[in-house]
Amino acid sequence: MGTMKVLALFAMLAIGVPTLSAQVQFTLTGSDRIVVTIDSRYYTTFYLAVNGQKPYIWPLSTADGLVVTRHFPMEQFPGETNDHPHHKGLFFSHGDINGVDFWDTEPRKSPEAPKRASMKLVRVEEMRGGEKSGTIKVVFDGLDPAGNAVMRETRTVVFHNGASLRIIDYGVTIEPLASELELGDTKEGTFGIRLATSMTEDAGKGGRMVNAEGAETEKNVWGKRSEWIDYSGPVDGKVAGVAIFDTPSNPRYPTYWHSRAYGLEAANPFGLHDFLKNNLHDGDMVVERGHPVHFQYRVVIHDGDTKSADIAGLYKAYLAEKH
Repeated sequence: MGTMKVLALFAMLAIGVPTLSAQVQFTLTGSDRIVVTIDSRYYTTFYLAVNGQKPYIWPLSTADGLVVTRHFPMEQFPGETNDHPHHKGLFFSHGDINGVDFWDTEPRKSPEAPKRASMKLVRVEEMRGGEKSGTIKVVFDGLDPAGNAVMRETRTVVFHNGASLRIIDYGVTIEPLASELELGDTKEGTFGIRLATSMTEDAGKGGRMVNAEGAETEKNVWGKRSEWIDYSGPVDGKVAGVAIFDTPSNPRYPTYWHSRAYGLEAANPFGLHDFLKNNLHDGDMVVERGHPVHFQYRVVIHDGDTKSADIAGLYKAYLAEKH
């Protein structure tokens, strides 16, 4: 029996799927990763704070199998850039939480380098497959450089099975474990994806980011507020794209965007000092214990560019759902 068939069968047994009709399935492999299969075929893996680094989902592709995430640093791939090794797949993290960097949790290159934050898997609460969608719910603790837990994160990720789209709903609830938690003003955050190098504006092959107002390119999109951004470009001779939708219930909706020509696409409601280029604005957010904050985003992975995929129409449909 082939590897993917074994994974699919194991997923059904592991999460108690009653029939063979379930099309989104999950398998907990080892102790720190969840394999996602769609229609019995491998789709992606949710890495659960492996070696203390931030959780991420990788690789991600269109329904037809065009990989839209950069391979580096997980593996080498011809023609890819190798900057920012902490940009791994799809992730949620922030560069200043109580003064500690949770954005770049890569191992330090020398003993003298300052220690950074780390993430710790607490438990996998739910892996529920289904015909149209499947849900993963995982709890993590955020640790300061001394190893003290300063926050608890509950991440709920829903993978939708569609004929032409791959849609992921990603929710994060953050609960302070001390008296309060301060999410600081920095551009280094927060909900993002690192795209395949060929898709980027820097690649010079037609990659382009567009926001809900119709502004294009990093110059006109970076640091601006918008309900969504779509980033599309060539992959293996075809065009594919990734849209990130902000949600009206999120803090500071519509969000600001830390999206770059080199392939980072990230929603960041905190980096006002950098985005607005002055000291008169403060993007800090204080979260009190007992009053958790929740962030909710939708990721749409599609064929074609922004217009042909009707991202504006898909966002209107998203707003029509209950949030």
